[in-house]
Amino acid sequence: MRRPIIGISTSIIIDDGGMFPGYHRSYVNRDYIRSVSAAGGVPVMLPMSDDKEAVETALYLCDGLILSGGQDVYPLNYGQEPHRALKQVCPERDSFDYELYRLAREKDMPVFGICRGSQIIATAEGGSLYQDLSEMEGALKHNQGHTPDMPSHHINITEGTRIHKIFGEKRIAVNSFHHQIIKNPGDNMIVAARADDGAIEAIEHKKAKYVVAVQWHPEMMHASDEHMLNLFKALVDVCR
Repeated sequence: MRRPIIGISTSIIIDDGGMFPGYHRSYVNRDYIRSVSAAGGVPVMLPMSDDKEAVETALYLCDGLILSGGQDVYPLNYGQEPHRALKQVCPERDSFDYELYRLAREKDMPVFGICRGSQIIATAEGGSLYQDLSEMEGALKHNQGHTPDMPSHHINITEGTRIHKIFGEKRIAVNSFHHQIIKNPGDNMIVAARADDGAIEAIEHKKAKYVVAVQWHPEMMHASDEHMLNLFKALVDVCR
């Protein structure tokens, strides 16, 4: 049986030293590659580009899509002015990720969003973000800042959701590396999990074949937590 091809959105990293300071490189963290491979898929990096024809052709070679983590989403994309705590943004990457998501939905391709990817999906569906957790009263610490595979806080999973089916539990511990959070998931989305402070930790599309997104980083935990690997297996399985 042919293994499903999973496209992974990439970003740009700029060398700040070495032989080529200022040099731009396409990249994605290796944990994404390892997670897809361990789940039985074939990972393919999709380089950031403003060539829409090339992006469409590359995506249509894939069976599923992962929208990966990274920079803050530019608030002008969802009708807000920048908050003083906004961090690095990349409008070019926003355009790239929105186009990937639009094409994937047009094809009804399974999509899995991670951290920034969940925020891209929410805002693409008409939702909005808290640009910084300081905007949300009573927020927990959501950026542990160390040990990527160590759980940081608990989330509560909504019964009857895909996330609940994948984990088989209503309460699990996840890692956490973000300062933005979904405020409104959009009209087509449902909230599949929240942290104890009410922060939205997972969303799912109401009508799509498969659109699931999480705020934490399961790719960093997949080797030590079978539940996290199951998120990638679920994507691969629906792509078969």
